[in-house]
Amino acid sequence: MHSDDTALIHARGLTKRFGAFTAVDGISFDVHAGEAFGFLGPNGAGKTSTMRMIACASPTSGGQLRVLNMNPQFDASRIKARLGVVPQQDNLDTEITVRENLLMYARYFDIPRHVAETRADELLEFVELRDRASAQVEPLSGGMKRRLTIARALVNEPDLILLDEPTTGLDPQARHVVWERLYQLKRRGATLLLTTHYMDEAERLCDRLVVMDKAKIVAEGSPRELIAQHSTREVLELRFPDDVRPPSPLAESNPSARQTVEGRLKGIGDRVEVLPDRVQVYTADGEHALQQVHALGIPLESAVVRRSTLEDVFLRITGRALIE
Repeated sequence: MHSDDTALIHARGLTKRFGAFTAVDGISFDVHAGEAFGFLGPNGAGKTSTMRMIACASPTSGGQLRVLNMNPQFDASRIKARLGVVPQQDNLDTEITVRENLLMYARYFDIPRHVAETRADELLEFVELRDRASAQVEPLSGGMKRRLTIARALVNEPDLILLDEPTTGLDPQARHVVWERLYQLKRRGATLLLTTHYMDEAERLCDRLVVMDKAKIVAEGSPRELIAQHSTREVLELRFPDDVRPPSPLAESNPSARQTVEGRLKGIGDRVEVLPDRVQVYTADGEHALQQVHALGIPLESAVVRRSTLEDVFLRITGRALIE
């Protein structure tokens, strides 16, 4: 068990306000060396505001925050020198080449030219962009630009790497390439702090995470612990033909139809969730639950048995889907 004084990031009651609006509402957490720690939540939950306070880009409004055993209020420049930051939007210099982006960034940290050149070549190899070293940045694909931004964040050999929504906007193939690079950083012992609203990203990359909703932390633990605590082993997803489909939970025209479907499925599994496009039955044995549904004679358009995910955790805690 880690003690608080060994944490690279130590936050207690951390708060961020913009006028009367509270973006981060008294959250507490620790991030320790060598772990990948995540903030999972929908857009507007307070993830980016938290990240900006840690990066010394935005002052705190209340609570305690220590980063690398320093106070961001007084030691911002010293903290920034030891951080690697991957912002939500790539802000690469499109007027120069891929390799020159790394060399120019190295100058901000007073890294000697010969050291920067060697490091740039090593980093381009690491993010699989060595063959694009002399290329202009603008024509690169979104995935390549993201990998270059990650390489740039590693130029100063940071103690802590902050990644704000590292794969937002990327196609599935590009996301997997970025995930593989971040996984390699984990294997090398890097400390990663990332925000994401992708449940699969959080499950793949994070050793521990907090679930944020409406500016607060609503759950904390490893992905496996959170799923075990808040969900079942499996989920049976049911879709119905139009003539028997239950209405959306948001619809008020015929609430009795929804109640009828839930009523008929009652007792199958631990609980039933009616979503706009499907009904989810939470159960330890999805196949057995499906047999019970068939025995009731309810017409189905499709049925899928899957394992529980962090999406189910978020739905259980907040009563709504992570991405709506």
